[in-house]
Amino acid sequence: MKDAAGIPAISRPVLSGRSPVRERGEATVPRAQAHGDAMDKASIGGVLLAVVGIVAGLLFEGGNLGQILQPTAAMIVFGGTFGAVLLQFPLATVAAAFRGLVHVFATPKKQNDALVQMLVAFANKARRQGIVSLDADLNSIDDPFLKRSLTLAVDGTEPGDLRKIMRVSLDSAMESEEQLPMVFESAGGFSPTVGILGAVLGLIQVMQHLDNLQEVGRGIAVAFVATIYGVGAANLFFLPFAGKMRIRIRESQQRREMMLEGVSSILEGMNPRMIEVKLAGYLDDSRREKKERAA
Repeated sequence: MKDAAGIPAISRPVLSGRSPVRERGEATVPRAQAHGDAMDKASIGGVLLAVVGIVAGLLFEGGNLGQILQPTAAMIVFGGTFGAVLLQFPLATVAAAFRGLVHVFATPKKQNDALVQMLVAFANKARRQGIVSLDADLNSIDDPFLKRSLTLAVDGTEPGDLRKIMRVSLDSAMESEEQLPMVFESAGGFSPTVGILGAVLGLIQVMQHLDNLQEVGRGIAVAFVATIYGVGAANLFFLPFAGKMRIRIRESQQRREMMLEGVSSILEGMNPRMIEVKLAGYLDDSRREKKERAA
């Protein structure tokens, strides 16, 4: 919860809106813009490729979908897996993890280079008019972490104290967010084992009909469907979901770290150009090179 997109050079911040009255010579600060979610083509394409590849392989071997569509096996595997997950994690954590699945298939359009632009504009304004002048820009900030950090700076908090206060908030958020991918990692660990359990239960039923060899063969085939569900769900869905969620969480954490570093540097009176160079270190190499060429 990815996080960046290309924008014009930082040296010319652009306003998304102006206040009705602006004093002569007042520095302009770009307003935080609301961005929607962009479809993650890699996630959607990966799921489709995996499912289509497996189903196509089954059909090429002369099988049919009816052979692997077994409601009883699905009930055992998914019921047992999610039951174990609920036993391990609080319900609120499990619910938050499933809500977070939207970020696996849709990445938020939060622009890190636009954030750098805004923080540098804040630094320029604070240098000319004082840190208190940023109070007028608080209502234009949508991100609660940045707004809280800048509010503390405007209220006269010392840079060291601001870092300590916001670091507590940052660490607390990180600890909570790290639990979300663990839900799917645990599901990925449980489901293959529960699948084997389902296969064993199926074989127990088969053993009761050893007098009918035709039923034995069909029963064994059905029993192993539970193993397919368990192994497939773990390796095609649960574990990849967890991996992509960790990437999104790290992107969000890095963005908050950038905000804290930028606000602290403004409060310390660092030169805006130095702040720009400092925060550019958080951008990926391609966007950093693009920004350097545009500068």
